[in-house]
Amino acid sequence: MGRSHELPRTAGRFDGDDTGCSMLHVDMDAFFASVEIKRRPELAHRPVVVGGGHRGVVAAASYEARRYGVRSAMPMSQALRLCPRAVVLPPDRAAYTAASARVMAILRDVTPLVEPLSLDEAFLDVAGATRLHGRPGAIAATIRARVEGELGLTCSVGVAPTKFVAKLASARCKPDGLLVVPAARVLDFLHPLPVTALWGVGARTAEPLHRLGIRTVGDLDATPVDTLRRAVGVAAADHLSALAAGLDPRAVQPDEVEKSISSDHTLDADLTAEVDVCRELLRAAEDVGNRVRARGFVARTIGIKIRYADFRTVTRVRTLADWTDSTREVYATAVELYRSLRLDRPRIRLVGVKAENLRAAAATPQQLALDVATSARAAAPAEPGVASRAESGPAPVPRPAADRAVDAARARFGAAAVTSGTLLRKRAVAPARPDDETPNNSFTS
Repeated sequence: MGRSHELPRTAGRFDGDDTGCSMLHVDMDAFFASVEIKRRPELAHRPVVVGGGHRGVVAAASYEARRYGVRSAMPMSQALRLCPRAVVLPPDRAAYTAASARVMAILRDVTPLVEPLSLDEAFLDVAGATRLHGRPGAIAATIRARVEGELGLTCSVGVAPTKFVAKLASARCKPDGLLVVPAARVLDFLHPLPVTALWGVGARTAEPLHRLGIRTVGDLDATPVDTLRRAVGVAAADHLSALAAGLDPRAVQPDEVEKSISSDHTLDADLTAEVDVCRELLRAAEDVGNRVRARGFVARTIGIKIRYADFRTVTRVRTLADWTDSTREVYATAVELYRSLRLDRPRIRLVGVKAENLRAAAATPQQLALDVATSARAAAPAEPGVASRAESGPAPVPRPAADRAVDAARARFGAAAVTSGTLLRKRAVAPARPDDETPNNSFTS
């Protein structure tokens, strides 16, 4: 979809007419910020921004902060200029993942046809749930009541005949709203909206449309498709023409697996030493590993993203011999990929790690190694300042079990409850090479 904050808002409503509606789009309101405010009630009604350091970006902003113009993906420096009194909090992915799991469980109580788009939004097809749970509009109202009653959070729900219109409806009734668009009123709903409301119309695509005098969805629907094809190309023209006519045949895909899970961090100061870069790789690998396991996935491909001080960006990926959800293996691979760049004291402003080529862990057979203690996984490069397992002896506990123990502690007590001791230090000693003999470093709670 285009820039949803530019859509005109309307009071959420349901007048009893949900004819032809089977698609719901549930979107949590300012999710990350709302989770933080729920944990810290004293922050209620204050402008709260979740994000990185001064050179990072905004991950989420409360509605109080949005009144000052603060938006997601905005540079933190700009956000703080707009709202100097904002309360800035670092992201707590473990807390957001745990809250998301509870939201998705509520949705799956209604229907198994749930397609999560991210931690804070999902599509539902309720066509087969009406006999048990009532009409689509009533189902949406029940979902909103349960989310608020059980989690203390609010969500907005759009109800419509198609996924596209349902998503637009939820955006228009934010925050804490419900909007139903019956089949007979889809065009009445769509046509007054700005053309940037259509999926695929960003600033670049909007330029040739505006030159044709196309400002609204209705304008586009009235434009001959051949004219659109000359302006934006055949594929884009056909896609936009269908959406403007209210057509969207896509079904809810409950088994749709995310293409990738990533974590990156813009540093407050450029990094030059490998030890500092590896510490940030460890921080990102812990986040990625936790989220991969929380979603019940395993990954076959690990990648890194490095952005230099001059904003040049390089990426590297590696496909593993076997599937993994191990933080240790994600980190080890990320370090190897970084070292393969053979950099000589570069100035680095952003470090990122991603896992891709994902599939459901339950559907993936695990390949067992006969010599587990000396397998590649067990002998992976250590955390910064930590001797490798091959040097410090066989691991007493299988690493995946340790990962899950850490996940459980974080889910219960927060992301800071258990972390690598390396990440508690201002500076870490160099990552272990094969000839290093440094003491082992355990997780710290």
